Amino acid sequence: MLKTLAAILPDDPVVEHAVDSLELERNALGYDAWGFHAEHCKGAAKLAHYIYRYFRPRIHGIENLPPGRVLVVPNHSGQLPFDGLVVATACMLEAKPPRLVRGMAERWFSTLPYVSEVFARSGSVLGDPVNCRNLLEADNAILVFPEGARGSGKTWDRRYQLQPFGRGFMRLALETHTPVVPVAVVGAEESILSVHDAKLLSKLFGTPYWPVPPHLPMVGLLAYLPLPTRFHVTFGEPMHFEGRWDDEDQAIDEKVRLVMDRVQGMVDEGLRRRKSVFA
Repeated sequence: MLKTLAAILPDDPVVEHAVDSLELERNALGYDAWGFHAEHCKGAAKLAHYIYRYFRPRIHGIENLPPGRVLVVPNHSGQLPFDGLVVATACMLEAKPPRLVRGMAERWFSTLPYVSEVFARSGSVLGDPVNCRNLLEADNAILVFPEGARGSGKTWDRRYQLQPFGRGFMRLALETHTPVVPVAVVGAEESILSVHDAKLLSKLFGTPYWPVPPHLPMVGLLAYLPLPTRFHVTFGEPMHFEGRWDDEDQAIDEKVRLVMDRVQGMVDEGLRRRKSVFA
């Protein structure tokens, strides 16, 4: 499927050069230990580049992404994972050298047809602590949203208010001695508006939430088409933590709060700096 997509889409030298420049151990068939394959990835990466340009992101602080193992921790918003796509694509196309940042897919994504294969070939893995630990020990970069679905499914009245972070990423950072790079994404919140979470529909379709845009039913399914808001993505300086990974929850929570406060502060600063939702 991804090879077909790569063949159909026009040549994209920027993407092809970035993917070919990735330094990853692969077997004789071109796969790494988690199913990533460069030639398959190019199809998804070309499509991601189209979406990336649609949101016209302005990237700040990409030089703060260190070599080797790292946890990239942004705020989460926008109903659909365009924020993760833009952050990962920025790391691939803007970082020097290009970095493959592994996305942690939520379990319900793997139930969608073809999605699990597409994610694996493109470098994403199931959001499981064992997967994440093994990837970090192999010096990979991991993209993790500690807010989870609570963040991406926020309604308009809670926009840019970070939801509580989980502890899992901090325990992994401590266990594997991994720096945490806080990231602020401004602009995703307005791409798909939601004024209500239709819990009955989310239960029916097995999704963590079901957004209801304010312009339903007037424009039908077009209400779910993302608006061309401009994303502003800021990578902060790496944060380093010491301590026991299996410490009491309270001790872990204190460290998690430091990351959450840093991300919220960067988000607030990004909101103050931007001139409008589309600029």
